[in-house]
Amino acid sequence: MNTTGLTEIRWHGRGGQGAVTSAELVAQAAINEGKYAQAFPAFGAERRGAPVVAFVRINSNEPIRVRAEIAEPDVVVVLDPGLLRIVNVTLGLKANGMLVVNTKKQAEQIRKEFSINCSLATVDATKIARELLGVPIVNTSMVGALLRATGVVRLESLFEPLRQRFGRLAERNISAMKKAHEETLVKE
Repeated sequence: MNTTGLTEIRWHGRGGQGAVTSAELVAQAAINEGKYAQAFPAFGAERRGAPVVAFVRINSNEPIRVRAEIAEPDVVVVLDPGLLRIVNVTLGLKANGMLVVNTKKQAEQIRKEFSINCSLATVDATKIARELLGVPIVNTSMVGALLRATGVVRLESLFEPLRQRFGRLAERNISAMKKAHEETLVKE
């Protein structure tokens, strides 16, 4: 995402949607590619449905020594489109940053409705998750969207972490990730 080799990603979701798991999966994929990575959640009121924030740092050049929350991310991923109304998800997003949103709406509608003026990637991850997983848990679909929008790690690098995390459910999650990767629309 930038010239320093460091990419910082902030995930916004709700408790139970898998934002923390998504961050951990992406970090593990980066490590498997020989990059340095860390993933961690922001702790607050941890209850199902409450807003949750998770973070990922990936550096292709050097170890990551910073342990603070990410205040100025390169990328923001929003698992629940309802959060756009109650959380300032773009707070601190770098000027050349990317916002990746789970929504059925078109990018231009999101831009207009929420005054978004950064690069924007959209996908209906909820539809994909319901179709392929049978439940509206969008985390692996949104990993696919993130990878389409940024290329921060290779899609194939997620296969092993997904298999380790989800066991027999991994193949359906891989399918959801691939489908979201294909269907994500990126608008600069």
